[in-house]
Amino acid sequence: MIRQAKGKTPRRPPPKKTSNNQKDPVGVYCRVRPLGADDEECCIEVISNTTIQLHAPDGLKANRNGEYKETQYSFKKVFGIKTTQKELFEDVAKPLVEDLIHCKNGLLFTYGVTGSGKTHTMTGSPGQGGLLPRSLDMIFNSIGPYQAKRYVFKPDDKNGMEVQNQVDALLDRQKRDSQSAVPKTPNTRRIDPEFADMISPEDACRADGVDEDSSYSVFVSYIEIYNNYIYDLLEETPFDPIKPKWNGAGTPLRNNTEFIPPQSKILREDQNHNMYVAGCTEVEVKSTEEAFEVFWRGQKKRRIANTQLNRESSRSHSVFIVKLAQAPLDADGDNVLQDKNQVNVSQLCLVDLAGSERTSRTRAEGSRLREAGNINQSLMTLRTCIEVLRENQMCGTNKMVPYRDSKVTHLFKNYFDGEGKVRMVVCVNPKADDYEETLLVMRFAEMTQEVEVARPVDRPICGYTAGRRQRNQAFKDELTRRLEERGGPVDGEFPTVLNQLLQSFPPLPPCEVSGPNDDVTLPRLIEALEKRHRVRQMMIEEYNKTANMLKSVLQEQDSNILSKENFIHEQRGKLGEKDKMIQNQKNEIDRLEKKSKMLEYKIDILQKTTNIYEEDKRSLQHELESREQRLQREMSEKRRMESRMQGIVTDAKLKWEKECERRVNAKQLEMQNKLWVKDEKLKQLKAIVTEGKTENRQPQRPSREKDKVPPKRSASPSPVPTGPAVRPLHRRSHSAGGERWVDHTPSTNVDLDTVLQPNIPNAIKVNAPNEKALSKCDKYVLTHQEVASDGEIQTKLIKGEVFRTRGGGQAVQFTDIETLKQENPVVASSRKRRSSESGPDGEPMEGDWTDVETRCSVALEMRAGSNLGPGYQHHGYTKRRKP
Repeated sequence: MIRQAKGKTPRRPPPKKTSNNQKDPVGVYCRVRPLGADDEECCIEVISNTTIQLHAPDGLKANRNGEYKETQYSFKKVFGIKTTQKELFEDVAKPLVEDLIHCKNGLLFTYGVTGSGKTHTMTGSPGQGGLLPRSLDMIFNSIGPYQAKRYVFKPDDKNGMEVQNQVDALLDRQKRDSQSAVPKTPNTRRIDPEFADMISPEDACRADGVDEDSSYSVFVSYIEIYNNYIYDLLEETPFDPIKPKWNGAGTPLRNNTEFIPPQSKILREDQNHNMYVAGCTEVEVKSTEEAFEVFWRGQKKRRIANTQLNRESSRSHSVFIVKLAQAPLDADGDNVLQDKNQVNVSQLCLVDLAGSERTSRTRAEGSRLREAGNINQSLMTLRTCIEVLRENQMCGTNKMVPYRDSKVTHLFKNYFDGEGKVRMVVCVNPKADDYEETLLVMRFAEMTQEVEVARPVDRPICGYTAGRRQRNQAFKDELTRRLEERGGPVDGEFPTVLNQLLQSFPPLPPCEVSGPNDDVTLPRLIEALEKRHRVRQMMIEEYNKTANMLKSVLQEQDSNILSKENFIHEQRGKLGEKDKMIQNQKNEIDRLEKKSKMLEYKIDILQKTTNIYEEDKRSLQHELESREQRLQREMSEKRRMESRMQGIVTDAKLKWEKECERRVNAKQLEMQNKLWVKDEKLKQLKAIVTEGKTENRQPQRPSREKDKVPPKRSASPSPVPTGPAVRPLHRRSHSAGGERWVDHTPSTNVDLDTVLQPNIPNAIKVNAPNEKALSKCDKYVLTHQEVASDGEIQTKLIKGEVFRTRGGGQAVQFTDIETLKQENPVVASSRKRRSSESGPDGEPMEGDWTDVETRCSVALEMRAGSNLGPGYQHHGYTKRRKP
């Protein structure tokens, strides 16, 4: 079937609600049911009338390594196993019924695991009526004498009530009486034995402060929410012989007497933005017994549906709604005021939520498992809404509450927005098998009681003067009594004030005239009338005087009243300012309380986190100690291995050093032999060449073999002496003169404590060269230290001349270097012995140092204008060796 899309109806503006900053927390109560058997393990202990304590079962501790600890939870009140139904009703539901009679809404729901006693708490049993029957009994005991006749109030199918006139109400009553299926009076109904004697007469109670000048009517409806669908349990299925009926499996029924599943309903919003079930049946009831009959009819239909559709009753939410319509009486106090705006409708919702156990415990499969998941999803949505409300109130956020995610939360969202008082009874089963589910229920309950709901305001009833019903009844009783005494209405009675006024005038003389010549009667009558006229004038004057006096008194009173009103207005202004100040202080107190709660909550979380971290720290410390011990053992083992390996390495090192020294010596000997062979070949070649040249000059007689002197082997040809060798004298140092020097000694130089120290007289000592020092001197020396090839520190004195430049500055040109070197005698002697080794021909090897004279044969000469290092360059040449 294709439906055409309809245009959206424009949203009505919300009605202006009276601002009320007073809030009350959600009242959360806890009821503990008795154990099924005495030998069962108990996991709940009642500590006080507001606190219970949960103990983890022994088996759970063994499985979880003792992670679960004893936890305590606080409620508004805790009811133990010995609590009666009457005591529970007086503390929980009685205030809600009183609010219902005083035009305030209320919501009461039971929450817990399946088998925890929710249905027993809500419905009860014969002789032990629960919250629902006791609430109905209290309502009818309170408004019984003031109920309107049937059909005076009529639902308008938009969550409102209309007031019918007496004629329309009478026609509806006659139509109802004419139907044979409905009994004429509630007293002739047959009460089901299961609901008989629910409440004993001594347990009956009534509310105080009932408005006697109003008329009341009670309407009840009963719905079920299953698998996120709403069903009306009071809906009557009409019989249609033409159209076939269909069962839940989608096949037509064989006859119309079989079970017909109810159709789901939808939620709508009325003009006051309150949610209601559209098309839901609302039955007007006039007594507790009739209300029980309606409730029992819905229960029977629910059981039949569960049986036919193969579903569990514990997996659905049941909602019993009690509406109380009241309107003021008219001025006569006889009929209800015909004004729809004066009708006040308040309702009390009694909700029995489905069990909150996990789907794994339901042992459901297939579609039953999916339905159980949907039920758990609706309960999870309820928890989510409570969490968001709590976060918005404690943290000051404005997150959207997901009411529309579930039919349960969407239907009752107005209660959490401040349209009524909310109370919850948490039912728990102390047996050990329900420990984990009970723990989740306790956490949800603890979070719920932190949510605050705005306190509902009183709804004023704009009626007439109070006591109309009593005066009307008294008038009727008096009229009936007089009619019974006199047999008719009372006539001929004159007002008493008028009689007193007439008696204050002078009496009139006899007015009978005896004849035409009677001159006495008329003058006497005239005189009496004149007296009366004078008295009348005096009374008028007295009246005017009194009226003027009264007028002046009234004017004075008016002025006094005006001044009083001005004073009151001024005081009201001051009072308003005080109220604003008090309100601001209250808001500040509320904000600080919320902040304090939030901080306490954070402290609790941090404390729990700290405990977890402490446990982790202890375990890590234990692990660290064990690892440190293991590491110590490994380190000791490593040291033993290192000492062992070090000995092995030392032995191997000594072995290989000896082997390397042997091989090096062998290689040196081999190379020396090769070099000697080469030298011999070169000498022979030189001799051949020399002999060839000699033969070309002058032929000589070949000498005998014995006359030949064997040539001396040498690494190089000996120089021919040209004269006596002159050893060049060392050039005298320029530092011996009388010039002024700049002695540049860096601060990084090391004090060697040698006997010979550089000492330049008449010198300016500086750590860094500067223009001022250079301008006063004509010589410059830099003391430089470096590491020699043998590892010793040698000191160099780099000397130069200072001259002026064209720009007016000073420049240095390095000219000479003097070296001061320190040697270790042991190293020097070993070097000397090594250098004394000769080649195969008895001469020292080339490139070796032989003695001090040979080592000193290489000199370093600095020429004028040469560079050294980055700013200068040294030129060295080998002097001729002494022949």
